[in-house]
Amino acid sequence: MNESILGLHHITAIANNAQRNYDFYTHVLGLRLVKKTVNFDDPSTYHFYYGDEGGSPGTILTFFPWEGIGPGRNGIGMATEIGYSVPADSLDNWLGRFNELGVGAGELAERFGEQYLSFTDPDGLSIALIVPKQFDRRTGWETEAIKSDMALRGFHSVTLTLQKIEATARVLTDIFGYRLVAQDGNRYRFQTDAVPEASIVDLLEESEGRVGRNAAGTNHHVAFRVANDAIQMEFREKILESGLQITPKIDRDYFFSLYFREPGGVLFEIATDNPGFTVDEPLDELGNTLKLPKQYEGSRAKIEKTLPVLKLL
Repeated sequence: MNESILGLHHITAIANNAQRNYDFYTHVLGLRLVKKTVNFDDPSTYHFYYGDEGGSPGTILTFFPWEGIGPGRNGIGMATEIGYSVPADSLDNWLGRFNELGVGAGELAERFGEQYLSFTDPDGLSIALIVPKQFDRRTGWETEAIKSDMALRGFHSVTLTLQKIEATARVLTDIFGYRLVAQDGNRYRFQTDAVPEASIVDLLEESEGRVGRNAAGTNHHVAFRVANDAIQMEFREKILESGLQITPKIDRDYFFSLYFREPGGVLFEIATDNPGFTVDEPLDELGNTLKLPKQYEGSRAKIEKTLPVLKLL
């Protein structure tokens, strides 16, 4: 059993409109909706999980689509870019697809010897498609429009924008087991050897940057992966010993969670592999029906009336 932090588990962001968010991530990017549920703290809002076929850790992007919340602002103390791994020679095809569908994308560029394409989702969330140096063994979810030669494999990296990186870097290295592997100007790349994919965190130091504001088009938190809740609780003790505050273990139905705010201001989560997304529906039916946390099941009729109608593809 690997008792390390196993890279990224999931990333959670905020959207302004549920239908538009669903259409973009399933139709434009070709991800699978693996779970349609509600926010544990606000059941009047959906919680969408997008990923590969089974919602494997390291592929899961989740959203709280708060209707009409309005735009947020990327900045200091936030995760400011999500990097997805894509197959070699696919970026030209992605750029063509984005141009055809009216998605705002940049030009092909290179960072740390890896070619990438930046773009934004309909709410302005910053995402990059990256061809990794090391072959990505994962299998992406295929659709009629997006086959295996283009399909997103899962996370490559996440970028955190900070006023100063030192204290955050110590969390990554001293607690999580990452190491500094490269630097390019004010961008510092940290990577774990525990897993081959979803293993990179970039710290971007902007001493004069503006503080970000959480709303649509921004990331809410970044979740790191552990194999199970026993290992998770060992990390809880390490974090407490470092002087940081952390929540008790919380049952999120599909994984167990701990939350803490790292010194640079980004909300971190430690999430488990167990029990996974097939705990309440079979693999071939993932995402087809609304699943509610058990404490809200008695209010299903009221919740279903409150939630926006969602037309599934």
